[in-house]
Amino acid sequence: MKNADWFNNTVIYQILIDRFAGFNSSENWEKPEFLGGNIKGIIEKLPYLEKLGVNTIWISPFYKTSEYHGYHITDFFQVEPHFGTTKDIKDLIEAVHKKNMYIITDFIPNHCSNMHPYFQDAQKNKSSEYRSWFYFDKWPEKYRCFLSIKQLPKINLDYPNARAYIINAAKHWLSLGFDGYRLDHCIGPSHNFWQEFTTEIKKIFPNVVLIGEAWMKSIRFNELKTINIKNKFLKWLFGDSSDKLLMEYVGELDGVLDFKFQELINSYIAKDNLTKKDFYYQLKRHYGKYPENYYLPTFLDNHDMNRFLFECKNNIKKLKQAAEIQFSIHQPHIIYYGTELGMTQKNSIWSFSAHGDLQARRPMNWDKTDSNLQLFYRSLIKGKKKK
Repeated sequence: MKNADWFNNTVIYQILIDRFAGFNSSENWEKPEFLGGNIKGIIEKLPYLEKLGVNTIWISPFYKTSEYHGYHITDFFQVEPHFGTTKDIKDLIEAVHKKNMYIITDFIPNHCSNMHPYFQDAQKNKSSEYRSWFYFDKWPEKYRCFLSIKQLPKINLDYPNARAYIINAAKHWLSLGFDGYRLDHCIGPSHNFWQEFTTEIKKIFPNVVLIGEAWMKSIRFNELKTINIKNKFLKWLFGDSSDKLLMEYVGELDGVLDFKFQELINSYIAKDNLTKKDFYYQLKRHYGKYPENYYLPTFLDNHDMNRFLFECKNNIKKLKQAAEIQFSIHQPHIIYYGTELGMTQKNSIWSFSAHGDLQARRPMNWDKTDSNLQLFYRSLIKGKKKK
């Protein structure tokens, strides 16, 4: 898996397609609806990203979907019309590569939308060829899902036909030129699946990077049956960012998102719960557990958690301090869209019974095109490139 060496020194910019660029209005952003952000909008903003200094962009799922964020997939082989066309995706990849940048995207193998035609057929037809593609505990209404979300039936990736379908979908999009995947909810599929997935992908695309999302935040005891990790009860007891969980994919994937770093930096800078000495001690201990060629991309926040600036009570100085620490780590770095413009939120995502994550997914504020913070991030990225 060493062929993904290009990923060593990346500065990644995370984009939620519907909320980044191309929308006509930012009204109704607090509703779980399509705002109009699209692929062409990203292409138009590439000069902005180039000027910022990032060298990799990570886009949210663009596959045909029933939800604005793209994670409820209804067709793994088609582009969501709200976002654009296959040609738009090809144009984006080409435009990114022309600027000597890389592009990765989300891939979601664990589940699909309950509106996916294969699931609908499996639910309506007792003798459906797709019935074995899903986990029906009691057909047709009781089935396993992504955690407890009924709209997201879990795909049986240990069933050969379902596995082949998902792996072929992954190959299909990589053949267009994507440089890698952020693998959503990698704790859902079995290790046997990931071993075959990586082997099959790397055979054809040896230089792509495969980064998992291994996170157990908010998982309830009764949802453990939907995930496939070793000693899952013990890992669940120890919390959502344990090193043992992140280490589980050594030798299977190129790396995983560093939720442990995020937890530590949040505790140290935003919450003042750690002393400087304790923070650096725990950080050193954390990185000492992993082989050198295993990637642990650092991030301060993402689309599933409160923005870091909000966690800091909108203290820009604290955000800058955290970013400086982040960029001092010898790992790839991720910037969530809008962080460089000081985007924040008014309420915690955890204070809502539903759709609280919209607080951290506000549309990009393009009216605020220049700021001291933006210049700070440019300088930080420039310094990273010189190392």
